Amino acid sequence: MHAAAPEKRPTACLTLADGTVFYGYGFGATGETVAELCFNTAMTGYQEIMTDPSYAGQVVTFTFPHIGNTGVTPEDDETADPVAAGMVVKWDPTDPSNWRAEDHLVDWLARRGRIGIGGIDTRRLTRAIRQQGAPHVALAHDPEGNFDIEALVAKAREFSGLEGLDLAKDVTCAQSYQWDEMRWAWPEGYTKRDTPGRKVVALDFGAKRNILRCLASAGCDVTVLPATATAEEVLAHNPEGVFLSNGPGDPAATGEYAVPMIKEVLETTDLPVFGICLGHQMLALALGATTIKMNHGHHGANHPVKDLDTGKVEITSMNHGFTVDSQTLPKGVKETHVSLFDGSNCGISMEERPVFSVQYHPEASPGPQDSFYLFERFVEAMNARA
Repeated sequence: MHAAAPEKRPTACLTLADGTVFYGYGFGATGETVAELCFNTAMTGYQEIMTDPSYAGQVVTFTFPHIGNTGVTPEDDETADPVAAGMVVKWDPTDPSNWRAEDHLVDWLARRGRIGIGGIDTRRLTRAIRQQGAPHVALAHDPEGNFDIEALVAKAREFSGLEGLDLAKDVTCAQSYQWDEMRWAWPEGYTKRDTPGRKVVALDFGAKRNILRCLASAGCDVTVLPATATAEEVLAHNPEGVFLSNGPGDPAATGEYAVPMIKEVLETTDLPVFGICLGHQMLALALGATTIKMNHGHHGANHPVKDLDTGKVEITSMNHGFTVDSQTLPKGVKETHVSLFDGSNCGISMEERPVFSVQYHPEASPGPQDSFYLFERFVEAMNARA
């Protein structure tokens, strides 16, 4: 089935593995990319989404139509370059209208080698993702409008998908580094920590910069280590706490090397441990639970999550295609948070130790400050241990 082609010659197309083709107008880089397709319901933050390492291997459909209207600024990058494979929008990006804008989204994507397609019925596409699961797609942009549809369909069908795929090694840092930048605040912007804090080792499985800023703002001296760091390398820094970051891909695949490290830290120390997103999933694996691939995942800045300890509901930002199977949590590990959309697991903790994690992103501030207490809880656990 082919969506009706527009009257003007299309310059981009999105081809699904089932043979469905969406025609539109390309922007940003030219060429082709193959990935999993997801949708994100956030009304703001498209630059943060495109530079979130958790989106490696994915093309993002934005359900909000006004993409590009605030331009882009280096301050909002979550990592050095866009990581998402491409973007799908309803309307072509507009000229920026924001005092912080330093560049146009279209130009920024072109320089960074990322393809965009506009003029797409994103509501129809989102319904298809919800009903059929996240499809494998080929996204192509050619200013001349020349497309080999059969070849693009074949490439989408050949894509192996994210199950079994370790992508953390592709987005992690190459070597360790210190982090002292704190959260953005008016009117100074980003400032540096200038007082001693609790020594934290953060494992970078695809860490967003704002997570590191939140740790610094909460009172941490942060040392970031690559995803493949061993327990011996982690403990050589004499940390007072260990942080497990977000990241892309299948947690079971990344867990091949990360889970043994986490287990050894848990078995040989009493250090507080805090995980977010992929870090949450791998902590669960290290504690004996399992993870499963979701139909279409959770991607957006409007997800209600209930804290089972307090009964409070937090409005959270999410980006994950895998989830912890709460039915497999072992004795001594409790479920602390659940999604009010579908009841899926959103948080765990050990009952007798300061070891906890959440599936969502407390640094993303959709609430806007509903979940910052988690960083404070981590620091309080380190203070109590000192």
